[in-house]
Amino acid sequence: MSTTNMAASNNYWEDLRKQARQLENELDLKLVSFSKLCTSYSSSSPDQRMRDSRSDSLGSSHDNLLVAMTTELDQLLANLTAVNDKMAEYTSTPGVSSHNAGLMHTLQRHRDILQDYTHEFHKIKSNFYSLREREDLLGSVHRDIESYKSSSGVNNRRTELFLKEHEHLRNSDRLIDNAISIAMATKENITFQRGMLKSIQTRVTTLANRFPAINSLIQKINLRKRRDSIILGVVIGVCTILLLLYTFQ
Repeated sequence: MSTTNMAASNNYWEDLRKQARQLENELDLKLVSFSKLCTSYSSSSPDQRMRDSRSDSLGSSHDNLLVAMTTELDQLLANLTAVNDKMAEYTSTPGVSSHNAGLMHTLQRHRDILQDYTHEFHKIKSNFYSLREREDLLGSVHRDIESYKSSSGVNNRRTELFLKEHEHLRNSDRLIDNAISIAMATKENITFQRGMLKSIQTRVTTLANRFPAINSLIQKINLRKRRDSIILGVVIGVCTILLLLYTFQ
């Protein structure tokens, strides 16, 4: 091969490499933008997406931008594939056999980059379309629910009233259970105190039988004990009645 032909051949190869690098840079930037656009759609709330879909300007502009970026990325991938094919044809030319190993290594690197970008593009697009299909299904269900609510407003109002009344009854049941629990705990405490008082009374009675002079003191103690028991019982009863009245108000 003459020097002129070799120079032209090298220039052709360098031109192909330059085109490949330029397309790869463009693909990298476009893929980042495409991923951000899909992420912005997935991070928005379902209510916001429904409002955007009801607005012709916002919904159509978002869809048009997605379609435009998808088409552009498809075209860039096709162009990069064509450049890689031209590079493969060049490496198979008989006149470049002396540099075949280095050229094949470079070609394989560009092919790997193309494969990575193609895989990433299809992955982002597939995830986005799966998300949008799921959101469209949920939006359809939500619209059906809203339609049902609007067509049966009176029934929904009655249902809400019944639910509120049911919740009120459940709250009342919880308060009654709490009151019963408090009353049972008080009863157990009083029973324990009564046992202690009986034990003390037995001891005092034994002492009184041994020492008749303190009978009058024991009688006063018994009278005061009965009075305290009556007062405690009245207080507990009044508190229980007030708690029940407050619960059923």
